[in-house]
Formats: sequence, C-alpha cells, structure tokens
Amino acid sequence: MSITAQRKSEVIADNARSAGDTGSAEVQVAILSERIANLTDHFKSHKKDNHSRRGLLKMVSQRRRLLDHLIKTDRERYTALIAKLGLRR
Repeated sequence: MSITAQRKSEVIADNARSAGDTGSAEVQVAILSERIANLTDHFKSHKKDNHSRRGLLKMVSQRRRLLDHLIKTDRERYTALIAKLGLRR
C-alpha cells in the first residue's frame, strides 16, 4: 500500500524545484498522488477496508489544501503541476 523508498526518491527527483528540494508543495502533492493511486488500487480488491479508506480521505483533503495554497501563491506552478500529474481541475 505504501510507496517504496526508491519510488519516493524518484518522485521527489521528478518534481523537485531545485537540488535537495523535498518539501515544496509540488513534491508533497506528487508524493500524496502516488500514495493515493496505490490506495485506490488496494481498494479494488479490499472493498471493506474502511480504516484505510479514512486515511485515503485524509490524504485527498491534504492534497486539495496544498493545491489550494499553490493556486493562491503561484498559478503557473499550479497549472504546470496538475498537467504533469494528470490531475483534474
């Protein structure tokens, strides 16, 4: 269900704004998107796993808050990020 350390470092490298960047909104949204995708696949075979579903909802709302912050501060970064990650909106 969770992402491996190697996959996480790949996601960070793909979305980092500069070398050593691990905490920018782009990186955080990309990591959350990866975790959300993994959990979505998990629910296809474990439909009654409501405890993990609550965690999924928390991750989705956290990602939404980060995207809302990003759209307020820099709309160009926001549009580039949702295009890169293939998110709606």
